Amino acid sequence: MGFMSMSGLEMTKLVAVAVLALGLAGPAAAQLAQNSDAPVDITADALEVVNTQCLSIWSGSAEALQDRTRLRADVLKTYNAKGAARPNGQSAPCGALERMEAIGNVYYVTPQQRVRGNNANYDVTSEKIVITGDVVAVSGQNVIRGDRLTVNVATGDAQMESGAKGRGKARPRAVIYPNQQTAAQPAPRR
Repeated sequence: MGFMSMSGLEMTKLVAVAVLALGLAGPAAAQLAQNSDAPVDITADALEVVNTQCLSIWSGSAEALQDRTRLRADVLKTYNAKGAARPNGQSAPCGALERMEAIGNVYYVTPQQRVRGNNANYDVTSEKIVITGDVVAVSGQNVIRGDRLTVNVATGDAQMESGAKGRGKARPRAVIYPNQQTAAQPAPRR
C-alpha cells in the first residue's frame, strides 16, 4: 500500500507510531513531569510581581527548572491561586502555582526529548503542557513537526496538530529512524 492510498485510520496509526517513536507518549512522556513535588527554580534578567493578580512576570532569558525538566523562553509568567477575600476586604496571600505561560523562543527540555515552539502554556491542575507555533519535537534523531503539541505529563498521552489540511500544506510531519533505540523503549526480543 502506498502513502497516497492510506485511510484516515491508517494515517492516525502512523502519527501514533511517530509520537511513540519520539518518546512523547508512554513512559518517556511521564518523565516530562519528572518529580511534580520538586521545587520550581525560576531565574531571569528581570522580575515584576503583581500581587493583586497573583502574577509574576519573569523577562529576559527566563528559565524554570523542576527536577530535570527545563522550560526556557523570552518571558515566563507564573500564575498562583488567588487567596480568598478577608472580612476586612483585603485578599489573602497568593497560593500554590496554578499555571505557567512561556512567550517567545520556547524550549521545553527533558532527559528524553527537546521541544521548540513560539509559546507554551502549562496547567498544573490538569498536568498538561500545550506548545504552539512552529513546534519541533526531537528525540535522538527522530523529529516531528506541527503547529500545536499537547502533552498530558501524568499519562504520557500526546497529540500533534496542524491547522492546515490537504497535500502541500504544513501538516504534522515526522522523520523517524525505526531502528533507533530511545532510553524509554526496551530492546526488542529476539
